[in-house]
Amino acid sequence: MPHRQPPGSAVPEAIQPAPGEELVAGRRPVEEAFAARRPAHRLLVTPGRRQALERLVLHATTLRIPIVEVEGGTLTGLAGFDGHQGIALVVEARRFATLDEVLARAITRGEPPFVLVLDSLEDPQNLGTILRSAEAAGVHGVLFPTARQAPLSPAAVKASAGATEHLLLGPVDDLAATLTDLHVRGVRIVGSEADAPLTARQADLRGPLAIVVGSEGHGLSPAVRRRCDLMVRIPMRGAIGSLNAAVAGSVLLFEAVGQREPDAAGPPIPAEPPVAAAPEVPAEPEVAAAPEVPGPNPNANVEAAPKRARAPRRSRVEAATSPDAEVASADPPAPVEAVLPGEPPPPRRRRRPAGAA
Repeated sequence: MPHRQPPGSAVPEAIQPAPGEELVAGRRPVEEAFAARRPAHRLLVTPGRRQALERLVLHATTLRIPIVEVEGGTLTGLAGFDGHQGIALVVEARRFATLDEVLARAITRGEPPFVLVLDSLEDPQNLGTILRSAEAAGVHGVLFPTARQAPLSPAAVKASAGATEHLLLGPVDDLAATLTDLHVRGVRIVGSEADAPLTARQADLRGPLAIVVGSEGHGLSPAVRRRCDLMVRIPMRGAIGSLNAAVAGSVLLFEAVGQREPDAAGPPIPAEPPVAAAPEVPAEPEVAAAPEVPGPNPNANVEAAPKRARAPRRSRVEAATSPDAEVASADPPAPVEAVLPGEPPPPRRRRRPAGAA
């Protein structure tokens, strides 16, 4: 059973934040505290909002975090503002970061350092708003002075929508000396000034960078301004001559984010000279085929035999009337006599010329 505070009674000491504890108020900040796994001691809920906040109450019950019901006025007195939405979480005190830890996060992410520096912001709402923008922009850490700075109160945490649970926050005693240390480590310091010669868009905001945002009424202090390597301005077109400190800082942060993107177009890059085309290599002339040399003729030294003269061709009538022509015998041819082996051949009978007696 949750402990319930009787109405109209004083705030019991059991629910007040003790030394070493911190109060996170508001629905979104409590959700982000659970997401960041901050050690929690108890959850404070107003009875009239418990049903709407049942999911957070069940989560706290799962983690075995005590649930305490308190009246709305009591919770307002604990948180210091009335925007708590009926819920608050008592957690362990926040652990702040050092400059080395901020730069180490940049190395872990494989990115050039990107730091936000706050120079004496006075309004908790402005503080929370710019911290929310810083977390969304992906800064590696936020540095601010321990004196003359709005405290990181539950109201500032509520204005940040829980972004403080994911940021490295580093309070420093001497802000000017810290800027000098950043400069020595290769980080450029960029401040904002209304009459700066360059706008934020014209400046190169890539590489290791620290953006300094001044206070609402006085801007950058003289000691901080002297440490800035570059001053930029935000172009104004309306009748109002200045922006809220948190808004101006957010504009500078996201201008730097746009330039630091891998595919973002930075300052103009000179065009590369055109590459000359390779000279055309003339085609090799065709080699004329060598004339065929006739081989040695084996019959070259042998005299050609004279051709036999052919007798003129005679007609059949000339051949018949020629005196050299033989008249075919009307007698039938003599029969061929068989010759036995061993016997001499018969005498050859001579043919008589035609007309002989």
